[in-house]
Amino acid sequence: MTFQDTQPAALGNDEFADPFAQFRCDHPREVLGLMRDVRDSSTPVSLSSPAGGNLGATLWTIDSDRQRMAFDVEPNDPNLDALVECNEVTAVAYLDSVKLQFDMQDLVLVRSARATALQCRLPRRVYRFQRRSSYRVRTLDRSAPHAIFRHPGMPDMQLSLRMLDVSIGGCALLLPEDVPPVAMGLTIQSALIELDMATQFRTALRLQHASSASTRGTGQGLRLGCEFLQLDAGSERSLQRYIDQIQKRRRLLSLD
Repeated sequence: MTFQDTQPAALGNDEFADPFAQFRCDHPREVLGLMRDVRDSSTPVSLSSPAGGNLGATLWTIDSDRQRMAFDVEPNDPNLDALVECNEVTAVAYLDSVKLQFDMQDLVLVRSARATALQCRLPRRVYRFQRRSSYRVRTLDRSAPHAIFRHPGMPDMQLSLRMLDVSIGGCALLLPEDVPPVAMGLTIQSALIELDMATQFRTALRLQHASSASTRGTGQGLRLGCEFLQLDAGSERSLQRYIDQIQKRRRLLSLD
């Protein structure tokens, strides 16, 4: 599934038969956190309406008590008045490789001598889309997740392999040099993925390729490229949240 940059996906209107439900965030705290990330990072937001035309904006303020937020917009943009009159506006923004999409409702245009703001209600739900072939994050050494499964050639041997990097579609595992190699092309039917102390899920893993790996503190080994198969909605959400957290922590470390 792919989504054209800055263009909203066609989600449909049936909340109870939502084909994109697995990408939907509707917990108020989670929605508020995503909106704060957009605001704090000054992420550009593209606003569009069914009538056509789009408008660039940045999220300016969030009032969690009144459940309102305001976008800084260009006062002379020719599409501004049409968007407000339409009152059906979809917002799209990117946080790293994650595409956020949400509807803007109860629009109010506020003009002053110093700024023009487009106010709306805090969204009830936000959709998060991340391409399966997209961006991988390198895990943090001290808290790297693990994949736990039986060695496919030696069922009595349980493996707990550290993840070197991870994306929404797969991961790279470190197979230490003192562990017997595994055949490529096999599918591990039930691998336990431990992202952190509180987050675990089971999935099938397809072993796609192997290459030499040398990592600091672990010596030589093999890097196993794996694809996640049959991820359910809850597991995919957990994985997306983990990737988001790693991205945030790496951004903070780069500022130190």
